[in-house]
Amino acid sequence: MNLLTPSVIRLLDSWLDEDIGRGDLSTIALNIDNGSAYWATKNSGVFCGDKLIEALFKKIDQSIRIHWEINDGEQFKPQQTILEIEGPTKALLAGERTTLNIAMHLSGIATKTALMVEQLKGTGVLLTDTRKTTPGLRILEKYATRCGGGLNHRMGLDDAVMLKENHLAWHKGELQSALEIIRAKSPWTTKIIVEAENPKQAEAAVLAGADGVLLDEIPPEILQELVPRLRNLAEMRNIHGVPKAIVLEASGVNPMDLKSYASTGIDLISSSAPVTKSSWIDFSMRFN
Repeated sequence: MNLLTPSVIRLLDSWLDEDIGRGDLSTIALNIDNGSAYWATKNSGVFCGDKLIEALFKKIDQSIRIHWEINDGEQFKPQQTILEIEGPTKALLAGERTTLNIAMHLSGIATKTALMVEQLKGTGVLLTDTRKTTPGLRILEKYATRCGGGLNHRMGLDDAVMLKENHLAWHKGELQSALEIIRAKSPWTTKIIVEAENPKQAEAAVLAGADGVLLDEIPPEILQELVPRLRNLAEMRNIHGVPKAIVLEASGVNPMDLKSYASTGIDLISSSAPVTKSSWIDFSMRFN
């Protein structure tokens, strides 16, 4: 994933403008021109943010040099040095807070994702994220999810169709007709996912030709019987010329219940927990 897109570059500029403003008043007293420092961890986790940190410091002063002891997606332990940095002391101090903030936030997401992915290890079920992200930070938070071993769901509404209860409530007609309208007016590559809150809705979605069904808050004991039935329906619909492959995805899952859902035969579990329930990982910058 290319993080440093024009929109992200503008975002970095806004972060620095927010914190530095018209200039760092605290550095007036400095009488040492150049210095070096290092970042140390206080907890264990999975790191995320190297490209952003590099770009932010370079925006402040091109002469800053960073030596990395870790890469994005790698695990770290408490009291570990993750980078060493040298350059003008005023520039190092100017970038300290902003760089630490984004690294701690994204590393928290990567760490939470990795913990959830570990619970699914060996099940064949993959963890995906959602669109429940911080406004303006979606591409970065989804990148952090990937660093933790998760997959990205839709980046936005233009990635794929997902028909939820509100869409269907405001569509006059059957589900089948909604899908036909979408396929007629969308690029042929468009995938259609239908959210189902009960077995009847899930079966209707499969028979209507959905590419995927989002099984929302349906308990695993019901999914145990429902998932095989949906697979069978998907194979049957091939008689009508509709591709039989279907992706079954569970959502609204308590992170503590991942294994019980994984045992039902679903393909994916989508969860906002890596973003909405993660905690920042504490890093500190120490000057030599």
